[in-house]
Amino acid sequence: QVQLMESGGGLVQPGGSLTLSCLASGFSFKSYAMTWYRQAPGKDRELVARIGETGDRPRYNDAVKDRFTISRDNVKNVLTLQMNNLKPEDTGKYYCRGEYTEWWGPGTQVTVSS
Repeated sequence: QVQLMESGGGLVQPGGSLTLSCLASGFSFKSYAMTWYRQAPGKDRELVARIGETGDRPRYNDAVKDRFTISRDNVKNVLTLQMNNLKPEDTGKYYCRGEYTEWWGPGTQVTVSS
């Protein structure tokens, strides 16, 4: 069965960094483009970043461009989101998802606050 498990969230001060990971299993990870989404309290879930099957064509939400980097390891079946220069508006629960699927992990909480 498909499983996506995010980790790496936490509390960080503005300007800090975090690295999120998503361990995938139960499907052919290398065959799917992968995405990171986030949901802030009281807001809709939004796309943060997307990466192609082979690690190509990364795309970012304008709000995180030049601060976040999405990457993947198709041997270890891991999707990563490196987040730098974090801002309070980056606070939310972060989820990984197979593009065009309904496969979601339980999410990992990121809180940016002083």
